[in-house]
Amino acid sequence: MIYADIKYEKADGVARITIDRPQVMNAFRGETIEEMTAALRDADADDAIGVIVLAGAGDRAFCTGGDQSTHSGTYAGRGVVGIPIEEFHAAIRDVRIPVIARVQGYAIGGGNVIATMCDMTIASEKAIFGQVGPKVGSVDPGWGTAYLARIVGEKKAREIWYMCRRYTAVEAERMGLVNKVVPHEELDTEIESWCREILERSPTAIAIAKRSFNADTNSIAGIGNLGLEALALYYQSEESKEGVKAFMEKRKPDFRAARRRQKAGE
Repeated sequence: MIYADIKYEKADGVARITIDRPQVMNAFRGETIEEMTAALRDADADDAIGVIVLAGAGDRAFCTGGDQSTHSGTYAGRGVVGIPIEEFHAAIRDVRIPVIARVQGYAIGGGNVIATMCDMTIASEKAIFGQVGPKVGSVDPGWGTAYLARIVGEKKAREIWYMCRRYTAVEAERMGLVNKVVPHEELDTEIESWCREILERSPTAIAIAKRSFNADTNSIAGIGNLGLEALALYYQSEESKEGVKAFMEKRKPDFRAARRRQKAGE
């Protein structure tokens, strides 16, 4: 496969998948999701690979979620919401080997969800985490909400989604969203150390352990799929469209006015 939106490299037992869209702070579009899913599956099929590292190009961002410039209230591609995000999330969980998120900057929105879903997350002290869905007329049902609550607890997960605040790497580590925080210049050295350590372990034992962890939370996939069906309808609403329009116009959205317009038109 020829990759346009990501860099995909395999060496010394490690597969590195890097979102290569720094010009939009590594925000993803449909093609990005397709390519990352394909790379995950390729790495899983390669017996020489024992660890996958997901990263974002440049120093500013790991990933800032969906590219709003490609979202005009509806997506046009494949998947329930026109982007096969459910397949990508499933791929992170389905691969039998550990997936480590390398977070060097902003992990916002869908990027925060990706970091949440990876088996482990290692962050630079410069990393920033948070959600933006309710600020731009979107939400991530299932993994981004219910699974997040499994990790940080119900109260914190609700705060993250309702308030849309930003959290430092140290704060993210305290709440259990990050495994380890290191000085920015030591990030790659630390990740390499974790990769080497994992590669010394039994791959079959790790695969069984991952399947066991996943078995306890697999019901969240059903919640997510149900939520995505509702999300597809929500994206057609005036309320959701107002979030995207306001984001592109660099102003505060007026969701309640948009909802009133929607009701008046019914």
